[in-house]
Amino acid sequence: MLDPVFALFRSLWAGIRRVCGLVVAALVWPFMAVHGWYRDRGLLHKAIVAAILAIVLIFYGAFVWQTQRWTGFDPDFIAKYELAARPAIAGQEIPSTTGARVCQTSAIVDVTADLIDFNVNQNGWVSSMLAYRIGLFGVDWDHTPFFDNKASFQRGVNQAIRRTAVELVDSLGRVRGTSGVNQDLQNARGNMQFDEYSWYFGLDPFGPKTPTPSYYRAAESSLRKFNASLENCSSTFDTRADNFVQFIDRIANDIGSTSAILAERAEFHNRGWFDFRADDRFWFAYGQLYGYYGVLSAAGADFSQVVRERNLTQLWSDTLTQTRAALNIQPWIISNGREDGIIMPSHLSTMGFRILRLRSNLVELRSVLDR
Repeated sequence: MLDPVFALFRSLWAGIRRVCGLVVAALVWPFMAVHGWYRDRGLLHKAIVAAILAIVLIFYGAFVWQTQRWTGFDPDFIAKYELAARPAIAGQEIPSTTGARVCQTSAIVDVTADLIDFNVNQNGWVSSMLAYRIGLFGVDWDHTPFFDNKASFQRGVNQAIRRTAVELVDSLGRVRGTSGVNQDLQNARGNMQFDEYSWYFGLDPFGPKTPTPSYYRAAESSLRKFNASLENCSSTFDTRADNFVQFIDRIANDIGSTSAILAERAEFHNRGWFDFRADDRFWFAYGQLYGYYGVLSAAGADFSQVVRERNLTQLWSDTLTQTRAALNIQPWIISNGREDGIIMPSHLSTMGFRILRLRSNLVELRSVLDR
């Protein structure tokens, strides 16, 4: 009675084996053909082919190394600044033993400059590497599940840096209405707006170019020059409450946009482990939180007087604690499954929830400061 059933399964298994055999043969055939051609060539041809192969292996080997080695990555990196020990708010004059005027530097500027250093000096800037620009057989790496997580993370950190650079120029680095724009901060903002994907040569426009990391390094240098002049009491850092309100508001809007991107991807592309753009969205959001965790921690030190006067100490501490907790989410494989799924979790929804909690806290902080 069961013989027809067994026969059906045997025929299905035989069919699967034939299909797998054809797939393997199709994959192996080009290599076998090249091997046959290479075997029949002369020594010179073999040497040329071997040299080309070695160059390709070194080229992509270096790319793999750069994308998989995350130098200096530390979710607790803010601890090294010892922000609680800072003697004064940013720009305030502090006692000096030399007789010269000395003012407190800005923790926001310090952290922002160090985040740039982390992105382009301690690590290679992946997005402008030639191998990244070429892609996988012409397919953008962002459309594959391979070697793009670090690039997305770096761009997320860069988003936090860019937003902070804009606010430093527009409000924090000057007294609004009574002073001009600080040139060092202006230079930093301009350089940070540069295209994230530029290599030494480009097609649009055609010709040689200055690569992206060079512009970002120039921005880092400008930020450090500003802090040096601030330490000499030659520059201004405006720690008024209204500046703090605007700074918080702009960050809340920035992460709110990221939350919307995560929600759209989670709702309309929930293919579990087979959504190859989910990892880009996740690691961009993670990088953005990584950058803002440092910037917000630094802002608490620069505006410590406002935090104390408005009784925001506990709420500010809770905000930073929640931001740090979000950085504990580091899955090996990013899954964009259904929110009620069992096998494939929804990491995008989890990260989106964390971002919305942070934004909610920032909105609450803003409302308290507005009273």
